[in-house]
Amino acid sequence: MDLKEKLLSSFMAFEERVDVNADLHNIRTEAIKNFEYKGFPTKKDEAWKYTSLNSILKNDFSVFPKEENALNYADVKKYFLHEIDTYKVVFIDGIFSSFLSSTTHDGLDVCLMSSAMTKPKYKAVIDEYFNKAANNADSLTSLNTAFSYEGAYINIPKNKVADKPVEIVYLSTGNEAALMVQPRNLIIVGRNAQVQIIERHQSLNSNPVLTNSVTEIFVDERAIADYYKIQNDVLTANLIDNTYISQKKDSIASVHTFSFGGNITRNNLNFYHEGEHVESTLKGITIIGEKQLVDHYTLVNHAQPNCVSHQNYKGIFDGNATGVFNGKIFVEKEAQKTDAFQQNNNILLSEKATINAKPQLEIFADDVKCSHGCTIGQLDESAMFYMQSRGIPKKEAKALLMYAFSNEVIESIKIPELKNRITKLIASKLGVNMGFNL
Repeated sequence: MDLKEKLLSSFMAFEERVDVNADLHNIRTEAIKNFEYKGFPTKKDEAWKYTSLNSILKNDFSVFPKEENALNYADVKKYFLHEIDTYKVVFIDGIFSSFLSSTTHDGLDVCLMSSAMTKPKYKAVIDEYFNKAANNADSLTSLNTAFSYEGAYINIPKNKVADKPVEIVYLSTGNEAALMVQPRNLIIVGRNAQVQIIERHQSLNSNPVLTNSVTEIFVDERAIADYYKIQNDVLTANLIDNTYISQKKDSIASVHTFSFGGNITRNNLNFYHEGEHVESTLKGITIIGEKQLVDHYTLVNHAQPNCVSHQNYKGIFDGNATGVFNGKIFVEKEAQKTDAFQQNNNILLSEKATINAKPQLEIFADDVKCSHGCTIGQLDESAMFYMQSRGIPKKEAKALLMYAFSNEVIESIKIPELKNRITKLIASKLGVNMGFNL
């Protein structure tokens, strides 16, 4: 039985395990039908032409963990932003860990999707927001919707500023020979509200893991949402991340994606402008080697006038690594005075490393400012020579140039402790101690 057949045969058993209302049952049923019809994407699909899932799908994944597993905080502390106090929503093999978590209902909700889906007091919110931003035509999003039950539910009411960042952490113990998990996150940032969120998926051993994640984020009028994704998993972990962001007028939303680890990582990031004077920021740093693959597929749908979007992705590829960047800016006829910028810069450190870049602009308005650029090259030899001639060893000179290449993205991180953490991760990936005072 292949993975698609296993998932289809497991669907009814899954629904019997969860307490869902009729509306959710109907949503799930339509979603599983769409997945059954479309199946897993292949390289024949234009959006997946550079990324194949065939090697992943050969694994015999368990689709439900057999038992709850416990972890000691001391053993996983390094995966948290422990330098500061945060709210924490932690899952072990897809199951909520109350021991490792720090949730709240004190003026704002930082809790669980399973609670939001099953408790009457959340029904109105679920009816209004759940599955409303997600692309229901996408097969992997549909698969997640069909099995959606657990994940983070974050609701910041209007005029509230979250007093500390929220961490969403998914830990995989490896107690299963191979495990598939499908977290579903719903984040609502009310009018004039603000929140900072950090998300991480982390395997604790080398058993294969496939994560098919969907996150819906709704940013209301004059609200601010900062989202940070840390992707530094082991080389047998695979992540398909689908994030959908709906923004109302005068809102600001940013997503920073740091892709350093994992086997195959696919980031589908979609922004939808639902009001005027919206600001959207998409930035990322990818540093990979060996046979790793990171695929960024972005969309900014400018549907209203006077909105701004800024995309800036940096990639450093070594060994047999493969990078993909497909960035699409879509400007509808009504979206006059749009200001959209997209930049993708890449460095290839080896002759066998590959980058496939496809910036796209589809513009149907006539009064806009839109630009895109893409560069693919190697390190500046003259800069290397200059630094070495002044006594900087070649390895350190190379690392400093690559850090400088990434710095434009690093500098826009708004949580100082996270900025320090990312700097350390980059230094580790580059294999040097660059002497930063952290």
